[in-house]
Amino acid sequence: MDKYTQYTEALSEIADIAHATALLHWDLETYMPEKSHARRAQQIGTLSKLAHIKMTDPELKKLVDELLANLPTDVKQASNIKQTARDLKRKTLFDSKFVEEMSRATSEAFFHWQEAKKKNDFSLYAPFLQKVIDLKRKEAEIVGYEGHPYDALCDEFEPDCTVAQLDALFEGVKKDLKPLLDAIKAKPQVNDSFMDQYFNHDKQWDFGIEVLKDMGYDFEAGRQDVSSHPFTINFSATDVRVTTRVSEETFNEMLWSCIHEGGHALYEQGLPDSEYGLPSGEAISLGIHESQSRLWENNVGRSLPFWEWKFARLKEIFPTQFEGVSALDFFKAMNKVQSSLIRVNADELTYHFHILIRYEIEKGIMEGKLNAVDLPAAWNAKYKEYLGVDVPSDSQGVLQDIHWSHGSIGYFPTYSIGSFYAAQFHAAAEKKIGKLDPNNPKPYLENLLAWLRENIHQYGKLYSSKELCERISDEPLNSKYFMDYANKKYSTIYGI
Repeated sequence: MDKYTQYTEALSEIADIAHATALLHWDLETYMPEKSHARRAQQIGTLSKLAHIKMTDPELKKLVDELLANLPTDVKQASNIKQTARDLKRKTLFDSKFVEEMSRATSEAFFHWQEAKKKNDFSLYAPFLQKVIDLKRKEAEIVGYEGHPYDALCDEFEPDCTVAQLDALFEGVKKDLKPLLDAIKAKPQVNDSFMDQYFNHDKQWDFGIEVLKDMGYDFEAGRQDVSSHPFTINFSATDVRVTTRVSEETFNEMLWSCIHEGGHALYEQGLPDSEYGLPSGEAISLGIHESQSRLWENNVGRSLPFWEWKFARLKEIFPTQFEGVSALDFFKAMNKVQSSLIRVNADELTYHFHILIRYEIEKGIMEGKLNAVDLPAAWNAKYKEYLGVDVPSDSQGVLQDIHWSHGSIGYFPTYSIGSFYAAQFHAAAEKKIGKLDPNNPKPYLENLLAWLRENIHQYGKLYSSKELCERISDEPLNSKYFMDYANKKYSTIYGI
């Protein structure tokens, strides 16, 4: 057996363990009995430790080093070896005890986050979150950094991303978005009262499934379920699952989660299954991943042409609720810009201030300025400062997101990065495939997915985020595309 084949088989075995662990996580967040959390934390910890032991096996490192010293001529194979060498460099910094400790801490934190959110009591979660925070600070020191401890964590989600870059990004958010938001505030607010009334759970669910199918989501290679926080999880390109949540009191919950998670899932389903376990079969970064969900949710799913096509069908399902409402009315309502408490329900403009708040809190955590007990007060103060809203409860405030219970500190900035990539990629796609025709939408939707598969999905980690962006649009990430898109769209909605 040649060395590269040995390498691919080793990584395939590691992927098997990792995806078995992921399946336990999926069950934990969907169907697991309440009393199972302690034993499940143990099971996840054990499997995580086994995967880490295999990944840090000296024999695997020796094999990768040998391949690295004499790289294959095949570009994809050479890229895989380089990516694995990079991953090993990080993973071998952690011993199996640390990995197991982190896995147990996050499993316990998730359970207590759920309980605290349900009971609206952050104190039930705080000590478990503090364990995660302590371990993430330790992780940053183990990994090492040049500028800021947050760099060590952010790099895991968006490789080579730094606090210096993010500070500049969010300064731009404040500078570029504020004038548009001020102009919107000066205009009469759109009417969205018809969005908040009774909408049958099952009818909403069925419509969400229908839209996922319109997007091209393959239900023979996935499924949708309910969870407290919508997410996408994959076990291979042939098993990619999404979750959503449904409120019968509003139409602003379920559908956008379906489309958002559907965008993530389309990316995972589009990765080459023949590259299972290899970097070439994995998503590039969370910023690119988020670009896929935001592109489908906002650039497509919240566009006027999409609803000029789909609104008639929605009115068939909810004729009373949308009586006298036009597609244009619905388009304006679902894009209403208004400061709010909940990130996942926020409009796509104020959304970036939700991310800014989390970014600044996470920096404070990593600088040692904030601990778990300090977070509710810090959260509430920043929501007042940036969005002008008072936070009435922990459940609607600091407990609304699942991410910190997972140990995902450094993750949130990828949401804003992804939105900017989405606008840039969508502009490039429409140059090739044209715009959505409400009278004949299927070709556009099929061609858009095909374009994404051809230009993004098929490559896995062959290119970096920056390289991929430059291949697609001949320039690196440029927030100008997002601002051009936003100014055009919201000028139509608010008559600016």
